[in-house]
Amino acid sequence: MTYKRVKRGIGLDDCYFFAMKLIPRVLLSLALVVIPVVHVSAAPVYVFPISDCSVKYTKYHHDYPATDIQAKKGCTFVAPINGVVEDVNLKDLWNGKTNLGQDRGGLSVSIIGDDGVRYYGSHLSKVEPGIVAGLRVVAGQKLGEVGATGSARGTAPHLHFGISYPTVAGDWKIRRGVIYPWKYLDAWKIGKDLSPAPAIAAAKAKVTK
Repeated sequence: MTYKRVKRGIGLDDCYFFAMKLIPRVLLSLALVVIPVVHVSAAPVYVFPISDCSVKYTKYHHDYPATDIQAKKGCTFVAPINGVVEDVNLKDLWNGKTNLGQDRGGLSVSIIGDDGVRYYGSHLSKVEPGIVAGLRVVAGQKLGEVGATGSARGTAPHLHFGISYPTVAGDWKIRRGVIYPWKYLDAWKIGKDLSPAPAIAAAKAKVTK
């Protein structure tokens, strides 16, 4: 008796066999593929304290370190960094006859940044509703509007911007500013992070010696 070889198509068993042979090879090939890493730039830590307005300022500030940023009345004053609101002054108590230091800022807001530095903006025409001591704010969040309150009354609207280390309430000679902000403002204006924290630490160290 003779037997004839019967040709048949590929069955399920054959498919299973090839799959078991090919799948490990495909997975190995995929594992060897190099996936490029895309570096995403983080948002800047610091932002310029006046938003969406034309501004002017100089490296000079009369008798102590600070910067007066000239801008139109009503321009937005924003948090220059993430932080917590420390002080809010909603009343303009300044009187030219007494000229008390603690009243010279008029309407003002200060925050303690996440970098441990105190940032102070004063002579505001308005404090943004809801801005209160203890509130957590983020960089770029509106704190108030540029004006000419306090000892700036009768002058061109501007934001007095002071940078200092945290200190006790009433210590206005420190809280108005202890380092010149202009080089940090220059950096933040072009989106560059430049921290005043080292300079503030050095200024504080000089006082505590």
